[in-house]
Amino acid sequence: MTRIKRGYIARKRRTKIRLFTSSFRGAHSKLTRTISQQKIKALVSANRDRDRKKRDFRSLWISRINAIIGQNKQVYYIYSTLISNMYKRQLLLNRKIVAQIAILKGNCLFMIANDLIKK
Repeated sequence: MTRIKRGYIARKRRTKIRLFTSSFRGAHSKLTRTISQQKIKALVSANRDRDRKKRDFRSLWISRINAIIGQNKQVYYIYSTLISNMYKRQLLLNRKIVAQIAILKGNCLFMIANDLIKK
């Protein structure tokens, strides 16, 4: 019986995986087994860190809003009271927008806060 060389399909699969890990260091971009392990690890980390990035930005926005509110003692003392009053008045501004208003136009945030108290 003639010998069959395992050919281009396996090689094509391996080179496809190698392209993904070509920027990795050392054996992580050279050896086929470690390449496949590192590809799985990279994809898991990317998926996990997408969720973590959302969490980190939300906490950043909250701390920015809280810092600006804490500067003016006449209006609000706490971030949570501002957000709860915004929901009660059905003022639909998310935390990202409120944080941008707080950083760029701090007086505008205090005007919104005063308006929420008066109503």
